[in-house]
Amino acid sequence: MDHLGLRTTAFAGLLLAAAASHAAIAGGSALPVHLKYAGRASPAAPALRSSAALVLDATHSSVLYSRHSDVAVPIASITKLMTALVVMEAAQPLDEQLEITAEDRSRRSRAVSRLAPGTTLSRGDLLHLALMSSENRAAHALGRNYPGGLPACVDSMNAKARELGMTNAHFVEPTGLSDQNVASPEDLSKLVMAAAKVPQIREYSTDSRYEVRVGRRMMRYGNTDSLVSRPDWKIEVQKTGYISRAGRCLVMQTVIEDRTVVIVLLNSFGKHTRVADARRILKWMQATLLTHATPAPAIT
Repeated sequence: MDHLGLRTTAFAGLLLAAAASHAAIAGGSALPVHLKYAGRASPAAPALRSSAALVLDATHSSVLYSRHSDVAVPIASITKLMTALVVMEAAQPLDEQLEITAEDRSRRSRAVSRLAPGTTLSRGDLLHLALMSSENRAAHALGRNYPGGLPACVDSMNAKARELGMTNAHFVEPTGLSDQNVASPEDLSKLVMAAAKVPQIREYSTDSRYEVRVGRRMMRYGNTDSLVSRPDWKIEVQKTGYISRAGRCLVMQTVIEDRTVVIVLLNSFGKHTRVADARRILKWMQATLLTHATPAPAIT
């Protein structure tokens, strides 16, 4: 079997496992998913500046663009999608009040948090802030209050990765501040599709702004992904990430020309490049779909 055939087979296995997991979450039945690469190179592939990328037409189970998509790299706060997934599956009350403590302060970086030790918020509010605003102390508190504590949360994250077939993924903590949290774009495409099946994750990750009451004050938070408020995007789930070892990262599931599309962009060069790359992909797909039934794949 040639290299393209091997990649097609591997991806088909990845998507089939993802479909089974999605069905388990949604209570439905899994349908066979067959991934395919078109047989010709795209004449107008987007000139992306992300070091690793994957664009997947989930509607047709077809890879449209691939660059270093099977290589595991640090994923920064994309980690919080997995944290949210296992927290939701633990079925703990979202209205339970949790306290931010000194344990939730990061010793790994100078990451800024507006949640001071002693702050009390509901589990739902912490989940909302972790997904929408990438609040690190919120994510850590969620992991710390997971049944069995932080070690059990990390064990569940790795178990979920295995269940989804994320063969190159590994997690050591729930925030993404550690560069030992790693995954490949192929792994993350499956995580995005699984997360998109959970209504709260969809809602919280794509909310453009949110307010929480802390003591007597109302604190306003915004989304770290500017694309969620753009009228030309129909984003169903998303997450951004950044630490120095991971660079700027962005993952999403969106709808483009009535097709469900998963986009993974890792280690984008420059502060705004991940958003610019996403826009390039949108324009590329829109232009290509005017002349072709399915965009041809670009594999770099």
